[in-house]
Amino acid sequence: MKALVYHGPGACSLDERPTPALDDATDAIVRVTRTTICGTDLHILKGDVPTCEPGRILGHEGVGIVQEVGSAVTAYKPGDHVLISCISSCGKCEYCRRGMYSHCTTGGWILGNRIDGTQAEYVRIPHADTSLYHIAAGADEDALVMLSDILPTGFECGVLNGKVEPGSTVAIVGAGPIGLAALLTAQFYSPARIMMIDRDANRLEISRRFGATDCIDISALDPAAAVMKLTEGVGADCVIEAVGVPASFELCEAIVAPGGIIANIGVHGVKADLHLEKLWDRNIAITTRLVDTVSTPMLLKTVRSGKLDPKQLITHRFKLGEIDKAYETFGHAADTHALKVLIET
Repeated sequence: MKALVYHGPGACSLDERPTPALDDATDAIVRVTRTTICGTDLHILKGDVPTCEPGRILGHEGVGIVQEVGSAVTAYKPGDHVLISCISSCGKCEYCRRGMYSHCTTGGWILGNRIDGTQAEYVRIPHADTSLYHIAAGADEDALVMLSDILPTGFECGVLNGKVEPGSTVAIVGAGPIGLAALLTAQFYSPARIMMIDRDANRLEISRRFGATDCIDISALDPAAAVMKLTEGVGADCVIEAVGVPASFELCEAIVAPGGIIANIGVHGVKADLHLEKLWDRNIAITTRLVDTVSTPMLLKTVRSGKLDPKQLITHRFKLGEIDKAYETFGHAADTHALKVLIET
């Protein structure tokens, strides 16, 4: 089969690799029909994720069709259309029983990281019964690719950890796909104000269309001053960090309101300063999280009902044979205006 293989920082290529086989009775082999590229994949290529070693097939998102199942798999059979979760979970270990699937002792974020992933024609899914989701007949499978990772990530790591609630003020630093996912799902709770902060005018315009009340262009004005002006000097109750660089995290520290929460989503490859000399008396909380995908069943229902339309995040489409072009497009989003790229195998 064809698969995108990581060869070390800055290097990957579309190679011929053996089609995966069942390793365990709880595995399934899925023929991938659609996948995408995540910002985390770009972090891998930058060398920010040392657990991903050269030779690994990248990718942790997608939908597909079950080809083969192990003898212990009871919920799926060949021919089933499925959503692949970015998180693999056994459902039995201590962490899974606490709903922390991301820390599953034999799973977690392993696809495209510690085991071969979904940017390929076929993928092996461990713990298939608890790591796949059935796709209903007639569902828009393009849209459902967005539920593998970015929608639950924006919702769980940003909105839920940030405790967005009716009437609250929300500031989202970073209007990329994850920031936009947080924007879309924050509206479940009717906050009074959602401020999007970025330097990309196109993404800010998209944010406005997606429901942001205020868009702050950091290339044109001081974002901290702008947030304080909009909130009458108070700051934001919930500040969501959706970039993953020191400057964005320190901006979150500058704009959080007393009693507020900084909810970090970004993947940080280098240290960021914590200004306790300014924050020690402000009653704030800082949360971190790797998505657990506990919200995926709920998000599937919101998509099925028409309450959430993740397909609007897709801006570009490619075939698997064009995946190098897809990475180039996604990696230069400021020039290409890319949000999520859809890759059909």
